[in-house]
Amino acid sequence: MKKIDLIVIGAGPTGIACAVEAKLKNKEVLILEKTNNICQTLMQFYKEGKRVDKVYKGCEGVNYGNIPFEDGTKESTIELFENILKQYNIEVAFGSEVESVKNENNLFLVGTAKETYECKNIIVAIGRMGKPNKPDYKLPITLTKIINFNANSVLGNEKILVVGGGNSAAEYAIDLAKANDVSLCYRKKEFTRLNDINLKDIIEAGNNGKVNLKLGVDIDSVEDENGRAKVNFNNSTSETYDRIIYAIGGSTPVDFLQKCGIKVDDKGVPLMDENKESNVKGIFVAGDIATKNGASIITGLNDAAKILSIL
Repeated sequence: MKKIDLIVIGAGPTGIACAVEAKLKNKEVLILEKTNNICQTLMQFYKEGKRVDKVYKGCEGVNYGNIPFEDGTKESTIELFENILKQYNIEVAFGSEVESVKNENNLFLVGTAKETYECKNIIVAIGRMGKPNKPDYKLPITLTKIINFNANSVLGNEKILVVGGGNSAAEYAIDLAKANDVSLCYRKKEFTRLNDINLKDIIEAGNNGKVNLKLGVDIDSVEDENGRAKVNFNNSTSETYDRIIYAIGGSTPVDFLQKCGIKVDDKGVPLMDENKESNVKGIFVAGDIATKNGASIITGLNDAAKILSIL
């Protein structure tokens, strides 16, 4: 397990700014980014040559941070932040989607498929445009209410199929098995992405019959069978469930905040104080995710400066 002062989740302008401010205070910092690029929103949603303005939507125009950002284009903005990473020698772990955040003995354990990190503080600097991953096959629109991508809608005493082989899938299955009939379907014959604790717990749950483990089995299709989900597996078997929960990566911003234990208001905005600290002491929110409708880059840079001023 790697130990570090500060974990920043998200390698957009706000996340990079948080890392810069941390470096200037001689803190050991690591950015975790689930994609393979920095500034993914700019990369994915901005056309070539699109303007990136310093101020918009009535946001704060004065830059109180240490990154000299001015109006530019998609390309110049990405280049600026690439150079900032090199200048400050900031480490980014790409392809590192955070699967779990746990608080133990006043320290946080941040789990990804590749590694588990121990840190004193976390800054969540993700955007507001995330979406959960969905399977390749079509899902019946008539089953929308019982095909979920988190465990929030479970009623209890249900027959549930959890799909996935990561830490979230294992944690859902173990927790839901306390009050439901739960199966866990994973296309590989062995778990390859779980941390040691979840691996031990899910194998034990399988051996004890608390969770039905369907390993080395994939799903061909899902059908609506009188309002329940009929799942057709690739081993020529079928079974009907009250609910399917897909935990195959990706999450909405609100789902991710809940994974961290952060409470949100009715508009999906995280509860936080004037220093951007959430209801979970030691976890902060910055940039887009700390707003209702998104923020300017300057807002993110200023959030970074504000948070690191008290750390």
